[in-house]
Amino acid sequence: MTTAAESRPVEDLVVGVLGGTGPQGRGLAVRLAAVGQRVLLGSRDADRAREVAEEVATRAATVSGGEVSVQGGSNLDVAGAADLVVVAVPYAGHAATLAELARPLAGKVVVDCVVPMGFDELGAYVLDVEEGSVTQQAAALLPDSDVVGAFHHLSARLLEDLSQPTIDGDVMVVGDVRAATDTVQALAGRLPGMRGIYAGRLRNARQVEALTINLVSVNRRYKAHAGIRVTDV
Repeated sequence: MTTAAESRPVEDLVVGVLGGTGPQGRGLAVRLAAVGQRVLLGSRDADRAREVAEEVATRAATVSGGEVSVQGGSNLDVAGAADLVVVAVPYAGHAATLAELARPLAGKVVVDCVVPMGFDELGAYVLDVEEGSVTQQAAALLPDSDVVGAFHHLSARLLEDLSQPTIDGDVMVVGDVRAATDTVQALAGRLPGMRGIYAGRLRNARQVEALTINLVSVNRRYKAHAGIRVTDV
């Protein structure tokens, strides 16, 4: 079955961001809104989501050459209203959040960018996920959705810093449905300086998620906001 998101031009899609009040969700929302994507920003606290959506819209409008559309609401409302949904909730609440949204997310492309990351005195490390990866956990919880893993390696700070008009980096995209990964690659390509690069099936999501921890270690050592660039593609 082809989802609505997979059959329409990516620029026409309404993109929902679950966990949109957190740094990664906010950053993705403001970058997408700045290029004219219609964005719905979700949170467990609908009032907080609406407040942050106003802030995101105001900031995106300062750099956008066209109309900006950002609205906020509950995760449930956003899941039902969006054409394509990005999951950017904290890992601790990932399973519980998606378990409640299987019905409104059915028949949609769901993009998971959550990283199973912990910290101790030695720094960042990868948490074990029973299903193999967070993306695979999402796929198990959302059997009627086309789940894709992407947007793991983007610095939230860089995403939110609109004084930098472009971000030098590629988005590694994993998934089992070609039309869904094509759609997410096209969405990533709307962000100036970035490309979506197919990186394998869902069973390869674990190492894509885990690479984020290496980038965190790079950033801490070099006081940078490192990303990924794939060569010869």
